[in-house]
Amino acid sequence: MSMLTPPGMGGKYRITGDKYPRMRPHRRRGRLAVVVVGCGAVLGVAGWGTLQLIDVFTGGGGAATAAGASCSGTASATKAANSTKAGPAPSASAAAPGSVPAAGAVPRPAQITVNVFNATTRSGLAKTTADELKKRGFRIGEVGNAGKQYDKKVTGAGLLLGPASSLNTSLPVLATQLTTAERRTDAARTGPAVDLIIGNGFKALTSPADAAKALTALTAPQPKATTKKSC
Repeated sequence: MSMLTPPGMGGKYRITGDKYPRMRPHRRRGRLAVVVVGCGAVLGVAGWGTLQLIDVFTGGGGAATAAGASCSGTASATKAANSTKAGPAPSASAAAPGSVPAAGAVPRPAQITVNVFNATTRSGLAKTTADELKKRGFRIGEVGNAGKQYDKKVTGAGLLLGPASSLNTSLPVLATQLTTAERRTDAARTGPAVDLIIGNGFKALTSPADAAKALTALTAPQPKATTKKSC
């Protein structure tokens, strides 16, 4: 009997040899558990990545399409609203000095007859002004003192007066020669001639160079403004 055999035990319980029995559990089960857990983690990460790719290629495209459709619908609605609001503008009795008529609608100075009237207490202004306008290519009609309606009542540099049809035709052309003058139209007035009534603030006509530049800008085609739309 080996000395490793406990007292009172023998037979099949007898321990023989010179080695101790293995008291620790086998390591194969622990390694197997680690492998199983690792495989599960890898599969989980792969599944999550697949779901993210599916969301990118499906959900993202749908959102972009919806945004484009929304932008297109907004633009169509805006265009429809603008076309609904658009309409003929009412005729005006006065125009701002800087207003510009449509290209091609203005006549040449030689086609415009101008009556020059002096509404100030300074003598000779009507004749000298009419002579200068004639040099610049305008046709001259009546020249003299202003009537009672305007005599000594025009405080600015001048007043340009004409029929309603002259608002966007001959009046803007004449205004290039006296840019600070006020413009008015008279619906009851007949005939194509326009009046230049010299006021108390008058000093001189616009310089020939500046008047020619303004006339060129007035008759030149106006480029259409384009606006880049963004959504």
